[in-house]
Amino acid sequence: MISSMTGYGEAEGESDGVTYSVQIKSVNNRYFKTVIKLPEAAAFLEEEIEKVLRQSFLRGTINYVLRVKNAPVDVLFRIDESALRSVVEKLKTVASSADVGSGIDIVGLLDLPGVMAPASPDQQVAGRIREGVLRITAEAVARLTQARDAEGAALAADLQGHCKIISRQLDQISARSGMVLQEYFRRLKKRVDELLAGVKIDVDEDALAREVAVFAERSDISEELARLSFHLDEFVKACAGDSQAGRRLEFISQEMLREANTIASKACDNEITRRVVEIKCEIDRLKEQVQNVQ
Repeated sequence: MISSMTGYGEAEGESDGVTYSVQIKSVNNRYFKTVIKLPEAAAFLEEEIEKVLRQSFLRGTINYVLRVKNAPVDVLFRIDESALRSVVEKLKTVASSADVGSGIDIVGLLDLPGVMAPASPDQQVAGRIREGVLRITAEAVARLTQARDAEGAALAADLQGHCKIISRQLDQISARSGMVLQEYFRRLKKRVDELLAGVKIDVDEDALAREVAVFAERSDISEELARLSFHLDEFVKACAGDSQAGRRLEFISQEMLREANTIASKACDNEITRRVVEIKCEIDRLKEQVQNVQ
């Protein structure tokens, strides 16, 4: 069954007393794209997380956010105490030489370059962070996959509904196409009879037959109907088959529209033309919905 490109999944878990929360949201995109946001302590995992996402999803823009809760201060950032002391000493010296008060706002000094920086975990801590984050990421990916599959099932039902409408229209066109030639022959003969009324000239039946044969050749849509019916069957099969059938469905819908346009241009009948317009409307709906399929 096909899968949608839109969905949401989240998971939360604890590792070494730190709570990690992963939120993944996917939206439509013709290609695969990731937007990954990580805290500094887990920034080293970006490449590995992207690999996990790429292995799980074929198309769509995947927005991944990792948040850290209840983390000790030393996990999030470190303070260069030596640099801070140096700054404080210099400020005291300046305050003394300028004969001004020496009240120092320590919090304000933390914004100075080099005083405070994101913490870089050692190898052992990094390994535990990696294990915890990837485990929670796998849970969030599984939930996102479930959401995309559920929406994919709804998409498949909608697409198959449009395909049934197209199929009924094709049956009507096929039945009607056999009558068009007969009606053309009757109209042509009636017109010729009207033109020759009162003139003692016999209708050239051979010439009439040749004209009808030319019309039949020019307006024959049997091949186009067969191809469109074949594409329609392939479209329905693709909806029930590979979960990553988006590109295939796009191509098939394009071919369906091509055949419908050819039928409209060849069929010299108002009823067939009206039904082809209905088919093209349904194909446009298919093409619009297929943009949501992975």
